Amino acid sequence: MGKMLFDYEDDDFIFSLSDNMAMDSEGNLMSRFGDHMAMDMNSGEMHIISSWQNDDEEDDD
Repeated sequence: MGKMLFDYEDDDFIFSLSDNMAMDSEGNLMSRFGDHMAMDMNSGEMHIISSWQNDDEEDDD
């Protein structure tokens, strides 16, 4: 599984499936709209999330 992110709107975790898609703990698909924004594909609502960076943006320190 990918990165674990926090969804501040629902107070739950989402798990990245790819660079642009994720799934929350209830099974809802989320689409990335930025480093701190995702859209719930089931409801169409925008959610504020913890940082979602591309793999190539990460620091290997």
